[in-house]
Amino acid sequence: MKKSMFSLASALLLAFSTNAQQVEFEEYKLDNGMHVILHQDNSAPLVTVGVMYNVGSVDEEDGKTGMAHFYEHLLFTGTKNIERGKWSEIQSARGGSGNANTNWDRTYYYGTYPSNELKLGLWMESERLLHPILDQKAIDTQNEVVKEEKRQRMDNAPYGKIQYGMIYKHIFDNHNYGRPLIGFIEDLDNAKLEEFKAFYDKWYMPNNAVLVVAGDFQKKETKSLIKDYFGTIPARIAPKAVKTIEPERTTEKRVTEYDSNIQLPAIVLAYKTPSMRDRDAKVLDVISTVLSDGKSSRLQKKLVETKKKALAVFSFGRPLVDYSVYTIGAIPLGETTLDDLINEMDEEILKLQTELISDEDLQKVRNKFENNFVSSNSSVEGIASSLVSNYMLMGDTQKINTGLEVINSITKEEIRAVAKKYLAKNKRVVIDYLPASQKK
Repeated sequence: MKKSMFSLASALLLAFSTNAQQVEFEEYKLDNGMHVILHQDNSAPLVTVGVMYNVGSVDEEDGKTGMAHFYEHLLFTGTKNIERGKWSEIQSARGGSGNANTNWDRTYYYGTYPSNELKLGLWMESERLLHPILDQKAIDTQNEVVKEEKRQRMDNAPYGKIQYGMIYKHIFDNHNYGRPLIGFIEDLDNAKLEEFKAFYDKWYMPNNAVLVVAGDFQKKETKSLIKDYFGTIPARIAPKAVKTIEPERTTEKRVTEYDSNIQLPAIVLAYKTPSMRDRDAKVLDVISTVLSDGKSSRLQKKLVETKKKALAVFSFGRPLVDYSVYTIGAIPLGETTLDDLINEMDEEILKLQTELISDEDLQKVRNKFENNFVSSNSSVEGIASSLVSNYMLMGDTQKINTGLEVINSITKEEIRAVAKKYLAKNKRVVIDYLPASQKK
């Protein structure tokens, strides 16, 4: 009876906390097709203005890779009305800050300002869309910036290639997800100014973008400003999405990668998994949490703490629109071999495929996802990102509020079924990630 009362109390507490965290928003379209999302929160004098464009590295052409990520840097150069190199200076002088990020499916620019500088934030983003500086000087400057970023994050960072896309070239034979997010440097070196301009003209338009404003503002005034700054920007014909079908793998593939920055090898198991919009993708997020998130996770307890066979373990999903990628890996300790680690990880995968996880494990997962939800939406900047991402990538802005409902509805039987469906040995790529000194 005590256990039942505890379970009931936990369920009521979870339901209350989830409902208390509902994010209110309004969305509408301008006449030119630009989608607008507004989240008003007057509790602190801050406001975030962000614009997400429906273009990422997946949209690049053969021989012209890297442009989506390149624009993440290039569009901070300046505009006809913002002096070259002064973008960040203008923001910081008015108490604001900004940044941008790119993935395979989208590019996102954002700035956070004191709420009395909302007009500045909207103006700067409209300037980025209206008439940015796109000349050879800007391209040459940002080319060096991109090369340095590649050196820091991939070429010279231990195990950096695992995080930044090395895995995907082995998973995807046909799909553009198999190309590096940052592109091939030789493509950027060879690209002409006209090709950079053509990329911008093809993708950067109001009807291929979503504007989000979150924080301390008044809706009537803000809608008027949005109409003034963005409503007159003409729409163009937006490119149609093209999905490439990646065939299902039927036999295990094993490859070797070398890294001159590591002393210890790693073993990586990688799987192609469903679109981030698919319920099964959420179930795989739960599986990832059970396997390696935190000291009480199965692989951490087994390989790192109990058997001391691994220096570290990891598993994570890369949620993408067409397909996602799920990765499990470990770094051996002592005399442990990579094959030994594979056998140990396979034992835990088999348990998930054949046994039901415990009520305690399931509740731990739900608690972690609730904490993550609260954390990601604890600032107007985080809420802005969540809103615009759910609209563009998930296809439904309201999923900012229903994501936890999905997690809390996932059953132990679903976890077992999804592990069996997607984590089969014949569907995976095994990567031996070795120090370059071991290369023969």
